[in-house]
Amino acid sequence: MALNIETFKTRALTALVFVVIMLGGLLYNQWSFLALFTLVHFGCWVEYQKLVGLIDKEYQQVNSFHQYGVMLAGFGFVLFMLNDTYSIGNFKLHELGWWMIVLAAIALPIVEVLFSKKPNAKLIVHSFLGLVYISLSWGLMMNLRDMPTGLIVPLVLIASIWINDTMAYIVGSFIGKTPLSKISPKKTWEGTIGGAVLAIVVVGIVMSNIDTSTINSSVKLPNYHWYVIAAIGAVVGTLGDLLESKLKRLANVKDSGSFMPGHGGFLDRFDSLILATPFVWLYLRLVL
Repeated sequence: MALNIETFKTRALTALVFVVIMLGGLLYNQWSFLALFTLVHFGCWVEYQKLVGLIDKEYQQVNSFHQYGVMLAGFGFVLFMLNDTYSIGNFKLHELGWWMIVLAAIALPIVEVLFSKKPNAKLIVHSFLGLVYISLSWGLMMNLRDMPTGLIVPLVLIASIWINDTMAYIVGSFIGKTPLSKISPKKTWEGTIGGAVLAIVVVGIVMSNIDTSTINSSVKLPNYHWYVIAAIGAVVGTLGDLLESKLKRLANVKDSGSFMPGHGGFLDRFDSLILATPFVWLYLRLVL
C-alpha cells in the first residue's frame, strides 16, 4: 500500500507541475507560448528518433548531423510560421526560420552522401515522416495562435482533448465492453463515443456563452464552429493516441519517454494534439 501511495503522490505532483507549466506557457504571452512549444517540439523529436531507432535498428546509425539537423530543420518551419510580432529589434524570427529551412535542404543531402557509410533512402524517409508528424503540427500550432481567432482556438482544442480523454476513461470504466482496437486494448467503443459526445457538448455549450473578444481574439466565430473544433479534437485526437500507441507497440516500449514520472514522455502527453492541430488549422483556413 505504501508503494501505491508513493506512486500516487509522484503522479499527482508531476501532473500539477505539468498543468502549471502548460497554463503559464499558454497564457502568459506570445513568447511563453513559443517557448512552451519549442520545448515540446524538441522533446517529441528526441522520443520519435528513439522509437524509430527501436523499430528500425538501422536508424540508430544515422550520423549526428542528420540526427540534429533534421530537428533544427523542423524548428525552422516552426519559426517560419510565426508572424511579424515575433521580432527582436528589426530582426523577424520567421526570416531566421526560412533560412534554417533553406540551409537544411542544401546541407542535409550533401552531408548524408559524404558522411554516411552507406546512404539509405529509408532512413531519410523516417526523418521526413518525423517532420510531417511533429514539426508540421507545432508550426501550425504557432500559426493557429496568430490567426484572427487568437489564443482561444488552441485553448479550446486542448480543452476538448482533455475533456474527451477524461470522459472516455470514466465512461469506459463504467460501461465499456467493446474493445476499440487491438492497438490499445483498454480503449472501448462505449468510452470513445461517450467521451467524444461529452467533449463536444460541454465545449460547445461553454463557448456559446463566452465573449471570445476578451481572450485575444479579433474575430467572433459563429457558435457551431466550436462544436466542430471540439469534434475534431475528440475524434482526430483519439486517432493520434492510437497512432502513437502503434509506434510504441512496434518499438516494444510502454512509454515514449520519462520526462513526466508516472505519466510517460512528450509524445505520450501530446500525441492527440499533434494529430488534431493540422486538421483544426485546415478547418479554420477554409472557414475564415
